[in-house]
Amino acid sequence: MAATGQASKLILAASLSVVAGIGIWGVVDTEGLLRIATLIVERYFDSRAWFVMLTVTGMLVLCFALAFSRYGDIRLGADDDRPEFSTVSWLTMLFAAGMGVGLLFWAVAEPLTHFGFARETMADPLAAKQAMIATNFHWGIHAWAIYGSTALTIAYFSFRRGTAMLVSAPITDLFAGQAWARVVGSLSDFLAIVAIAIGVGGSMAMGVFQVADGIDVLMGGDKAPVWVVVAVFVVMVVCYLPALLADLGSGMARLSNIAMAIALALVVFVLLFGPTHTLANSVVATFGDYLAAVVPKGLDTYAFFDDGAQRWFKDWTLTYMVWWIAWGPFVGVFIARISKGRTIREFVLGVLIGPTLFSVVWFGVFGGIGLYEALNGSGALLAQTATNVERVTFALLQRLPMPLVTMTATILAAFLFIVTSVVSAAFVLGTFSTGGDPNPSRRVRLIWGGLLAIVGAAMILAGSVDAVKKLIALGALPFVFILVLLLVCLIRALRQETLEDKRC
Repeated sequence: MAATGQASKLILAASLSVVAGIGIWGVVDTEGLLRIATLIVERYFDSRAWFVMLTVTGMLVLCFALAFSRYGDIRLGADDDRPEFSTVSWLTMLFAAGMGVGLLFWAVAEPLTHFGFARETMADPLAAKQAMIATNFHWGIHAWAIYGSTALTIAYFSFRRGTAMLVSAPITDLFAGQAWARVVGSLSDFLAIVAIAIGVGGSMAMGVFQVADGIDVLMGGDKAPVWVVVAVFVVMVVCYLPALLADLGSGMARLSNIAMAIALALVVFVLLFGPTHTLANSVVATFGDYLAAVVPKGLDTYAFFDDGAQRWFKDWTLTYMVWWIAWGPFVGVFIARISKGRTIREFVLGVLIGPTLFSVVWFGVFGGIGLYEALNGSGALLAQTATNVERVTFALLQRLPMPLVTMTATILAAFLFIVTSVVSAAFVLGTFSTGGDPNPSRRVRLIWGGLLAIVGAAMILAGSVDAVKKLIALGALPFVFILVLLLVCLIRALRQETLEDKRC
């Protein structure tokens, strides 16, 4: 026990130092940090693109294999445990945790950006089709396979074998007493902390950019001035720091549900007040296109394409995959906490299919109306993706009825998603850095809240969404290897359980 406590103190000290160092470096020398991050990420993507895509696709295959195997009936908990939440509430909570502000930010901008790139080499209708396939691939079932496999491993060991909710728990539990397992376990927790801190900091920056631009649109401006960005950031910190003094309970769940309800209302509004028949066709067509492309896209590394296509693949597909990996430990712990009592089959099918279907509808509606304008209108939205990507969603809403109401609702939802994500992340970081304490002290939570603010400030100073994506990728790269090890632990533990059942 003494050794475990000492290890927890070392992890806490090391993680606080590294995250603080990265944050301060980013504030003091933003260009220097960005230059180093870009160099490391580029070299990794050049040499390990195949590994990233193979790993992510392997997670997807493993999840479905477990769901439809004899392991699918195993319950995450005791055999007589039952789910704490209804299926609808469960799906709503895990989706809000997994995607959040990114959905609002990229709803229109991403399909249009891919369309602008694809139309350089193909006819516009085909370019629109490929743009929607790419967007759904980035936000679809592969992303949820990353979340789901991480969450499943943590939930199984925590609820079935009684371990702490730590990334290291599967390793130290399965290889108890072995020195290398303690070392690798501590390293796993440390890397998870770094990945979470940088990933959440990047999402904070994107959310601040969007909220600031939304406020500027309401004030009639063309581009959010620095003081608006700073004001939004300060208000956000002022809102989430006091929340860290309270227990993580129903309050955060209510805020997440409000944000999710606003998002649902927005997609219904756009569907009804936009070109409804075109958008309905868009949802159905893109779903079919996605199903046909999901397997080959999961193994496509653009090996024989030109430099332009390779650059797109790195900046978008690879970056997204490691982005979800960066969020994997954080979202994984959250999903694990709300999934006790479900069978592996229920868990996998719910986590992978439910949110993916919503993403297809979301982008089918928002991306569909953006592409409809690009193909039939002025093309102003498409042009804006190259100049101010943060403003594209608001520019779309300005073209529909009641723009003041819908833009205000979008700003509110984005702000709530940011606050709830940061508060939840601070709790998870506190848990990871204190050896698995499910309710870390207020002091630890406040420290992590402050450090997330510093990392978020560094991301904001980076000045662009592309820069933020590079910094997020930097934090996630080492954790790819840990995820592979966690899945090996899960498979081995499941085999052990079934062998023990046969002996009995």
